[in-house]
Amino acid sequence: QVQVVESGGGLVQAGDSLRLSCVVSGHTFSNSALGWFRRAPGKEREFLVATRMSGDSTYYADSVKGRFTISRDNAKNTGYLQINSLKPEDTAVYYCAVGLPTLALIRSSRGYQNWGQGTQVTVSS
Repeated sequence: QVQVVESGGGLVQAGDSLRLSCVVSGHTFSNSALGWFRRAPGKEREFLVATRMSGDSTYYADSVKGRFTISRDNAKNTGYLQINSLKPEDTAVYYCAVGLPTLALIRSSRGYQNWGQGTQVTVSS
């Protein structure tokens, strides 16, 4: 059974940085993709960034390029999302997901079969 567990959220000030972690167990990690999404209050879930676990392919949403960075440590079955220069509008629940999306679905929640419970990020002004 695949388990996905996020951590690293919290209450921060505008301008701070955070690194979220995503530990995946029970999965062939190197053959899948790991994606980060978020859901802000009253909004739809939003794709942020994804990476193939093998190779260097990374896919960013235009809205987060430059401030968000995805990385991974395959040996630890862990993915990371570094967020810099946090803004109040970054307040959301951040989700990690793992799956085998096609290229057409790598930016879609429909491409991912296994989801974490989410970690809350709150940015105060």
